[in-house]
Amino acid sequence: MIDTRILEVDPSSIKEEILAEGSKILKNGGTVAFPTETVYGLGANGLDPNAVKKIFIAKGRPADNPLILHIANPQDVEPLVMEIPEVAIKLMETFWPGPLTLLMKKSSIVPKETTGGLDTVGIRIPQHPIARKLIEGAGVPVAAPSANVSGKPSPTKAEHVIKDLTGKVDAIVAGGNSDVGVESTVLDLTVEPPTILRPGGITKEMLEMILPEVAIDPALEDKNFTMSPKSPGMKYTHYAPKADVTIIKGQLDKVVDEMMAVQKKCQSEGRVIGVICTDETEKFFGNHLVKSMGSRSNPKEIAANLFRILREFDETDVEVIIAEAVEETGLGQAIMNRLMKAAGHRVLEV
Repeated sequence: MIDTRILEVDPSSIKEEILAEGSKILKNGGTVAFPTETVYGLGANGLDPNAVKKIFIAKGRPADNPLILHIANPQDVEPLVMEIPEVAIKLMETFWPGPLTLLMKKSSIVPKETTGGLDTVGIRIPQHPIARKLIEGAGVPVAAPSANVSGKPSPTKAEHVIKDLTGKVDAIVAGGNSDVGVESTVLDLTVEPPTILRPGGITKEMLEMILPEVAIDPALEDKNFTMSPKSPGMKYTHYAPKADVTIIKGQLDKVVDEMMAVQKKCQSEGRVIGVICTDETEKFFGNHLVKSMGSRSNPKEIAANLFRILREFDETDVEVIIAEAVEETGLGQAIMNRLMKAAGHRVLEV
């Protein structure tokens, strides 16, 4: 067991001396969980193989699942990659700091432990002020997956991290809630056209305002995980609560009818069922173990609430969860990607 320090930091009034303690731990090869605008991350010095191994041990994460390097400034990219493609510069200028990870050919200073044995590395600058200052103070690129036990819903609140990782990491920076709610978009710049490996806070439509063409990697539909992961979140079942999740997909009125029928059937069998729905449909399911992600007209709200809701169901005795699908456009693509992972690709089309 590790004696985990809890460092309380107010994002609106950051105390430099508290963050300096976290930065020192990172610089000296320790592990620190911290907030980003997407979800909380679990960080370590991404150039120190021994420090990186501590992330995998704390999370119970498979060693071939690559990590993302988080940096504080654009000039920090150059030593980490073989070359910076021209298109990368445009994307950095437009979307950094922010929830976009760019995948490029790694340089020799990035260890294979960080990249899961791959010759590529994903890099981003987080937008969250605590993350930026923490990384800048450490003076090293920080490898950081989500700060949860591997396979479980990603944490968007400090209390999620404290519950999962106390005793497993050196420090946790408790700095409020993450706003975006889903991890960064990962864009592969080693192929033509640039290809989305993981949908996230920067949508395909937003990228297409900068790039003439953007592809989506077919491995995102690889339900049996037969392809080697080039990015976090591609190979393994992620974001899964304890209960079995099934997504109901189709015309909205038929989706509601099917969800109500499943709810009624489970209740008649004495099985405890949870419902994940939207504001527009919540009224149909009663009050018992029903949680709305938000309005269908506000995908940002849905993305911000999704992981919190999955974690809240873990605090109940729910055995089965049925979830309402949302439109797979814009941010909805990232939301459905996470829901599909949580459900192990169990989908009922009506």
